[in-house]
Amino acid sequence: MDAKIKPLRTGKLPEARTDFQPAELDPSEFLAAAVQPDQPRPSRAEAEAAVKTLLSYIGENTDREGLLDTPRRVVEAYDELFQGYHQCPAEVLDRTFGETAGYDDFVLVRDISFTSHCEHHVMPFYGKAHIAYTPVERVVGLSKLARLVEIFARRLQTQEHLTAQIAAAIDEVLKPRGVAVMIEAEHTCMSVRGIGKQGASTFTSRYTGMFRDNPAEQARFMSMIRNHR
Repeated sequence: MDAKIKPLRTGKLPEARTDFQPAELDPSEFLAAAVQPDQPRPSRAEAEAAVKTLLSYIGENTDREGLLDTPRRVVEAYDELFQGYHQCPAEVLDRTFGETAGYDDFVLVRDISFTSHCEHHVMPFYGKAHIAYTPVERVVGLSKLARLVEIFARRLQTQEHLTAQIAAAIDEVLKPRGVAVMIEAEHTCMSVRGIGKQGASTFTSRYTGMFRDNPAEQARFMSMIRNHR
């Protein structure tokens, strides 16, 4: 049977959109703690029993000495790793300072290390976040930006959602002239399981205000990150 080769399509390629605006996030999604005090939750005993069930599922003997305390340890680790559900991002950014001597350029905090867990496989992804914002009269303590990253990272996440939440929280609470967030991370759900490609990095970014509207400011933000290396 003879093969037929279809001719390449001709005509104009679709023009790139210039009016794109990122989707707005609902403030209730990222400004408050994700778990409310009155929200029904399983007991610690039920959580430990669930861990024991998973250990049995993989074929382990949960009565052997090395695993007797594992359900307790796993639940305690989860309390630490996912404490961001009980913390309020808005409170972290609430205190600002007005003594800036008229400073009107952007503030950049780079190389904020973090570890989070992907919501698809509950496996770690880790890397660095870089955050810039252009304040209006008042600035926030620099450690608060790192704390904000920590709160959102200590929840089940996708990297894209993590990036958007950080930018949206700063934009909503501080009301700056613009926000830029870039995250670079390695995902163990890609490096340890599945395709097993170690060393691959994923980059995501989000811009608001002057960073979104001015490519020169985006370029300056990226240059200040890269020139550090």
